[in-house]
Amino acid sequence: MSTDQVETWIFDLDNTLYPVTKPLLAHIDEHMGGFVAKYLGINREEAHQVQKSYFKKYGLTLRGLMIHDGLDPAQYFEEMTPMDLNEVDPNPLLGADIARLKGRKIIYTNASARHAELVLKRMGFEEDIFEAIFDIQAAAYIPKPAIEGYRQLCDTYSVDPTRAAMVDDISRNLEPAAELGMMTVWKKTEAEWAKDVAVENHIDHVVDDLQGWIKTILNTPAP
Repeated sequence: MSTDQVETWIFDLDNTLYPVTKPLLAHIDEHMGGFVAKYLGINREEAHQVQKSYFKKYGLTLRGLMIHDGLDPAQYFEEMTPMDLNEVDPNPLLGADIARLKGRKIIYTNASARHAELVLKRMGFEEDIFEAIFDIQAAAYIPKPAIEGYRQLCDTYSVDPTRAAMVDDISRNLEPAAELGMMTVWKKTEAEWAKDVAVENHIDHVVDDLQGWIKTILNTPAP
């Protein structure tokens, strides 16, 4: 499938549409660590180990807390206040370029829809760029890369995966997309989880500069 055949563009959010800086990552760690420590009644060092272990195993600390510790996700979203997004730079031009891509656009994030809305507003994106935000709640709290969420997204929004492209900064999150027949775009970053990761067969495109890549598509005439 070539880019001009794509009917639906599916974008990850964090570290894909904007870079998660070290200060922001530290803020996220502190934010999550505080919740884990309070919920489990443990110290911050122990909470950090639990947090990282669950994230590595399930792709989302929240999922591990639900499976092993009986967490009601409603409590999590009630107690977790919005993150400080001052480290997120506005980039309305990226939003304008995404809007110009032919086809539908959907956000697929392991975070909450509210977080996504706040980030997109902070970035200066117009509200009508994305048809929908498919978040962790919509995925029944089953995070990427479990294939169930991808299937649910396609069913919910009548997406033909063989005419869809998915953009994500985590290589393994693109494996289920490829299995379903999607074009896959790996937004490569300098994040710890992206270091020493080989480009495998399920990756169709490796992109360092997402906005530059989109401009290339927009400036390439269809055959």
